[in-house]
This record gives sequence, structure tokens and C-alpha cells, in this order.
Amino acid sequence: MQLWRSISRLAWRESRTARRRLLLSMSSISLGVGALVAIDSFAANLTSSLREQSRALLGGDIAFAARRPFTPAADSLFDSLSTSGVQLAYSTNFPSMAVIKRTGNTRLVQIRAVSAEYPLYGQITTEPAGKWRELQTGAHALIDPSLLVALDTRVGDTITVGYARFLIAGTVKDVAGTPGIAEMIGPRVFIPARYLAETQLLQFGSTAGYEVLGRTTSPGVAARVSQAVRPRRRALDISVRTAEETEDNVSEAIAQLAQFIGVVGLVALLLGGLGVASGVHAFVARKIDTVAILRCLGATSRQVLAVYVLQAAIMGLVGAAFGVVLGLGMQLLVPMALSDILPVDVSVRPEPSAMLAGLLVGAWVALAFALRPLLALRQISPLQTLRRDADSNVLKMRWRDAPRLLVNAAIAASVVTIAVLRTGSLREGIAMSAGAGAALLLLAASAEFLSWLARKAVRPRWPYVLRQGISNLHRPANQTRPVILALGFGAFLVTTLYVVQSSLLARFSLGVGSSSANVVFFDVQQDQRPGVDSLVLAGAERLVQRAPVVVMRVASINGVLVSDDRIESTPDGPRARWALRREFRSTFRDTLVSSEKLVAGRWDASTRIGSDTSSISVEQDLARDLRLKLGDIVSWDVQGVPVVTRITSLRAVDWNRFEPNFFIVFRPDALAAAPTQFILTAKTLDAGQTARLQRAIVSRFPNVSSIDLSLIQNTIGKIIDRVTVAVRFLALFSLAMAIPVLVSAVAGARRERVREGVLLKTLGATRAQVARVMLAEYTALGVLGSATGLLLAYVAGWAITRFVFETDFAPAIGASLGIAALMIALTVTIGLLAGREVFRETAMAALRSD
Repeated sequence: MQLWRSISRLAWRESRTARRRLLLSMSSISLGVGALVAIDSFAANLTSSLREQSRALLGGDIAFAARRPFTPAADSLFDSLSTSGVQLAYSTNFPSMAVIKRTGNTRLVQIRAVSAEYPLYGQITTEPAGKWRELQTGAHALIDPSLLVALDTRVGDTITVGYARFLIAGTVKDVAGTPGIAEMIGPRVFIPARYLAETQLLQFGSTAGYEVLGRTTSPGVAARVSQAVRPRRRALDISVRTAEETEDNVSEAIAQLAQFIGVVGLVALLLGGLGVASGVHAFVARKIDTVAILRCLGATSRQVLAVYVLQAAIMGLVGAAFGVVLGLGMQLLVPMALSDILPVDVSVRPEPSAMLAGLLVGAWVALAFALRPLLALRQISPLQTLRRDADSNVLKMRWRDAPRLLVNAAIAASVVTIAVLRTGSLREGIAMSAGAGAALLLLAASAEFLSWLARKAVRPRWPYVLRQGISNLHRPANQTRPVILALGFGAFLVTTLYVVQSSLLARFSLGVGSSSANVVFFDVQQDQRPGVDSLVLAGAERLVQRAPVVVMRVASINGVLVSDDRIESTPDGPRARWALRREFRSTFRDTLVSSEKLVAGRWDASTRIGSDTSSISVEQDLARDLRLKLGDIVSWDVQGVPVVTRITSLRAVDWNRFEPNFFIVFRPDALAAAPTQFILTAKTLDAGQTARLQRAIVSRFPNVSSIDLSLIQNTIGKIIDRVTVAVRFLALFSLAMAIPVLVSAVAGARRERVREGVLLKTLGATRAQVARVMLAEYTALGVLGSATGLLLAYVAGWAITRFVFETDFAPAIGASLGIAALMIALTVTIGLLAGREVFRETAMAALRSD
């Protein structure tokens, strides 16, 4: 005990001259700890807020939904629920064109016709305040604020929806359970449900969603109702979900999001550990003489090691504590970055468990990574007071050194343990740690390769300052590995984000010739087709395509009815429920279109198989989900009329093309007697011509809706920007993480740098020449580090876009070059600022210190 008191006092006294440097080294871990605390705290806050607002998220205790008007059996169910005391609210949602009478401007919007009881939970705030209560008092409408600009309208104007007119009473600021981004996906117009019939928009084949919300009288009623209805949901043609199920689904999504972001936090923590190792290495290099004197005074190597391990542990704890405070501050920023995509309002409050976990993990990681350079103190002998070996020679350890191998194993085990604890799964934890470790190992291997390349690439004919700067990349105690790790990781994350975003935006870009359609009209009834055709031919450059649409559902597959439970299972695996319950909009024609490619079978639209069976072509992904193959018999319910078909071909469809694409294509005469709608696509010269054409068609045919492709592209771009805000924030945070690591890496070779600078000045080099040598070295490090990060980012970006989003890779070359330039400037700036001591040091002072 007396020995440990002595060691503690010695550690305290000896740290007085080095506390600032140690704290700087440990600051690398603070950002990693801050990221973990912010992520864990936010996830816990979001889960708690979701639990509190789950009913507002759904709008009730239980919800029933359908894609077509409720059947009489479903209406009987709702009547029985109402009789038993369950309060009901009704909502009908569908797209339609909205027209402002004063200006004539028009736009596709989402109509939400709601009953007076809607919503059963939560609040809807409006501007002016209190207008939601007035919605049901007359033919009033409440609109999303974005429509004020898009339609050049104002409160008090008249908005026309179908054949009905409504007074704009105000705007909707916040709808419980709906993220802010929903306004961008589809601007909403709320109208009273009792005026729905006056719009005359819900005709045969119209796309609409029907929902009934229920508020039960006591807990547990919703679950019992759900259990009773589920076996009958196919017969009732409805889906059912409860607030608890919605909470579970969203909670699972939150956990997956936190796990994904946690990978970034974990790698940031590892990067901070590397910064600690670099900083402690510089600290150890400064203490060589002190350790040698302590050894002369009788201290053993273990006692000396204990002194400095105690210092590192305390400073690591301080750094981790600062990281916890930083994490609490970052926790306030995360909800702001994600507010547009969160379905609930998040109440931000400190999470003691996340804070404690961050403190312990940060302190342990700092200590573990500090142990590697601290172990070199055992190599310093008392004779070091009498001789002057280079620091790199004094601190050099054999790679087979048992304590060093043990520390390396402890670091690896710690990373895996942290990952497993964070994911709650051994398999996922190992995969996460393996992925994080693989990224760092790839960067480390790249650094070694670049050092080797620098050794081989230097040529005698190069200018001296360039030769010296490049040679510094492979000299003893070089900074190549830590700098490449810090720069490469930052560039890797930021560039990966931008190339993936660029690929997604390119996916929805026009990307086709100038003759392609840029506006589409749908919900054109059969008797309206001649009139719409004439208006399009008169108001557009040309009519590009006209496609018939027939609404239908799957009735049976190979003789097994959809209502039969056996339909969901096959020898090849389960069938997708969504496809069995989906209302398909199919077409009929005798040729393939440019967005389709035959992948199996034979296209023969003239083939009739038997007297009552027609051939069809099925999209390959749908065939996979329904476990369909060539020759299978599928019966369709076409508005109550059965149509029996056999699959004779499979198609690959490019859904990114701005053309009418379909899952099912029939032979031309198979649906001759079926009720048919039409989709028309047209080419216009400019936005003005598009707007005039839309106004002309909507004024004559209010039920016909249209979409302008340019608006879709702008909307998609804004949505992707909103969704990637949080990831971009983390990527930029990781870039900021590189700064203390870079500083630690530069500090790690300070003594060698001072000696080299003094030697150059002693040999006659000017300060400008020394500065140019440093500029060449740090520029080379910046170029090589950013190039490595960009290369890895392009590989990762290609893999993500190809296998996750299943789209073509579109490199963001401009953004990538901008990121590379930023990384190079960052490296050079930090290197020159940290190297100011080289210019201040005189030759005499350096010789005296040696």
C-alpha cells in the first residue's frame, strides 16, 4: 500500500509539466465518446417519446385500412364496434389536382377527407390557430404551407377539388404522427368528409386509401379486437394494426437506425484511440530522460510503467468525462437534424445509462490504446542518461513482445465486446467490429504501401525540397500511418455519402432524349379519352404514349384461392402477402416497350391457350415474390369477373424510366370488355406550356390528375437532402474527428522534426526552405490520404448503390475533388501550425537539449 501511495504521489508531481499534452492526446477520445453518448441518448429519448405518443402516431388505439371502399361486412364490423362504445373516426386519402380559382394555378395534391372526430389522439396545429375546429363547420379546406407558394395562393382564396369548391381557412403546421417530410412527398389538403361526394373524384378505378381509427374504452380492448379480426381480414378485405404494433415496428426501425449510426460512432471511437496512441507516443518520447533518471534512482521498470499508466488512466477518464459533456450537447442537435423525418416530437433529456456507458467505454479505450506506446518505457535503461540514442531506437519493441501482444489482444477483444453489447447480438457485434476493423486495416495497409512507394519513387533529378519532403514519408518515426488513417477515414465517410446521394439523384433524373415525355395524365375515364387526347394534341408538342389500365386482384394461383391459408406457402418458400392483397393496375398490348426486357419464356400476345385462358407476361420481381413460374395458372378478379391466365413470359422492367410500367401485361383482346382507364404521357416544350395544358385539362375534366416530371425531380432531390442531413452531420463530425488525431500524429514526431529542422538550418537551409520541405511532406500526405479515402469511398459507394439501392453508380466527381482539396488544405494547415516550433528552435538550444 505504501508503494502505491508513493507511485501515486510521483505520478501527480511528475504530471505537472505534461498535463496539457496528455489532455490534448486524450481529447481524441472525447469526440468518439461524445458520438456514442449522443447516439445512445437520442435513441433512448426517441424510444421513450414513441412510447408516450404511440396512439397519436397511429391516430387511435386501433386502425383499419383498405385500398378500395369498405365492404358491407367491414361496415357491419365498424357498426358493432361503435355500438360497443368504441369511438370511430374516418379518413379517405387520394391524389387529385387542386386548382386556385383566383390565379388558375394547379398542382397534384393529396386530399384527406376526414370526419369530425379525426384525430382521436394528438393535436393538429394550424395557422391561424384554432382553424382545425372550424374545418367541419362548412366547405372549408386546410392546406400545407408549401402550397401557398406553389399555387401562389393565400388564406381566403377558393380552391377547387374535382367538382367542389372550398374556402382556404388556414394552413396546417403540424399533424400528430406525420413527419415534416410528408409535406414534400405530397402536399396535403384537408377537407370535411361529408363533402367528399361533391368532388365526384372517387370513380371506378380511382386510387384511394380508406381508414377507420378507433378509440377504445379500456386498455386491452384494441388487442382483443385485433386478434378477433385478423382471421377474417381477407374476407373483410381490410388490414388492421394497433398502436402497440405501430410502436414495435417504429422501435425496430429506430434500433436499426441507431445500429447503423453506431458503426460510425464506433469507428470514430477507434480513430480516437489511434489518436491517443499517437499522442502518448509523443509524450513517451519526451519522458525518455526522466525515465532513465528514475531508473538510476532505483525505480524498477514496472514501477516506472505504473506511474505513467496511472497518469494515462486519469487523463483518459478526464477525456471521457469531457466527451460525455460534449455528447449531451450533441444530443440537442440530433433531433434538430432529424426533425423532418421523425414521426414524433422527441423530448430531449439526459440518459444516465448512456452517460455512464460512454464514460466507462471511453476511459477503457483510452487506457488500452495508451498502453501500447507506454509499454516501450520498459526498454529504457539507466545507461540512457549517459548516451544519446535516437528516440525511435530507444522505444523500439520486438513484435513478438508478450505484453504487447497481450495488449493488442485486449484491444481487439474490447472492440468486439463493445460492439456486441451495443447491438445485443453476438453475430451482429462481430460483423460490426469486423467492418470497422476492416476499414481501419485497409487504411493502415494503404499507409504502409504509400510509405514503400515513397521510398521507391524519389528521383535524384527532383528539386531538393521535394525529395526531402517525400522522403519524410518513410523516415524513422514518420507520420504516414496515423495521418492516412485520420484523413482517409474522414474522406471515406464524407465522400461515400456524396457519391451515394449523387447516384440516387441520377436515378431519378430525366436521363433520356429530348423527345421523351415530361408530363403524365392519369385517371382518364374511357368516355373522356377522346377529349383529353384532343387537348393534349393541341396543347403539347406531341402525345408520346397512351396506355390502358384495368384494375384487378389475384383470385387464385394454380387453383388455390387467395382466401385459403395454403396460398401463402409453397415448396419454394412463402409468398409475399403484399402481392396477394395488392390491387394491381394492369394493361394490355401486343408489344414490349422500351423500358422492358424479356428474361424468360416467349412474348406472343396473340396466343390464346384454350377457350377461356389467355397468356400474360409477369414482371420478374413480382414473380419471385409470388413464387410464380412459367406455365402457372393465375385467376384474376376483374371487378367481380374472373379472368383465367397462364404465365408465358417474364419481364425485367426499368422502373426508373418515366413511362407507364406494369407488373402484368395481358394480350390485347383478353380485357376487351373490362372497365378501362387510361394513362397518357406527353412532351411539352417548357414549364409554361405544361402549366397551360394542365389547367386546360383540369378545367374540363376535374377528375383527371397530372404530374410534372420536373416537380418530381425537385421533390426527390429535397427529400434526399432532408434524409441525408443526419448522415452528413455524422460524416462531417468524423471529418472533425480527424483534427485532434492529426494534431496528435504531428506531435508524435515533434522531437525528430525539430532535430531535422535544426540540422537543415545548421547546414545552411533558410527558414523558407525548411517550410517548403514541410509543405511538400504535408501536401503529399494530404494527397495520398485523401486519394486513399476517395478510392475506398468509390468502392463502398459502388457496392451500396449496386447491391442496396440496385441502381447505377454515379460518381460525384465535383464533390469528391472538393472534399480532396479540403482534406489537403486541412493537413497542410495543421502540419505547418504544429511545426512552428521548428522555426523557433535555434541550433544551440537543440544541441544543448541533446
